Amino acid sequence: MKWKVNQIDTYYKAKEYVDTAVIPLIPLQWGKDEKDTISMGEFTEYITDRIENQFTGRVFLMPPFTYLKSEPALEKIQRLKEWDRHLFKQGFKYIFYITSDVEWKSLDKQLPDELIWVPAISSETMDSNQLKKTVEQQTSQIMPLFTGKWQTEPNPRDE
Repeated sequence: MKWKVNQIDTYYKAKEYVDTAVIPLIPLQWGKDEKDTISMGEFTEYITDRIENQFTGRVFLMPPFTYLKSEPALEKIQRLKEWDRHLFKQGFKYIFYITSDVEWKSLDKQLPDELIWVPAISSETMDSNQLKKTVEQQTSQIMPLFTGKWQTEPNPRDE
């Protein structure tokens, strides 16, 4: 399910099964390396859309957590933790952050939930079939992280 008004009723009907939130982390930067920054966001959105599609009924795709590349790390982390706390209080047991911004990898240990980093691949030079195949390949490598978390790891917040 996605952050869309026409899907919220579906969510309410299946709320007991939808225990996982996916938050795309999307950078914004203007005046320097715009294409690279846009590619990161675009690719992250392709991946998160595909994950939502594969795990419909279990995953809710949240709107992107957008931040300035120049924003201090501590401020980004604090804002993201607020989102995380809010979603957890609303019943989401598992929260995954997905990004193509490599800077988040160094902040991983400070985050309360699972960060998944995927290298950005520019869609600018690909035709739609190549892009679809690339997204499917990347997603197939990420999906076991979700299923593994659901099957073997009790959420530490439940304890």
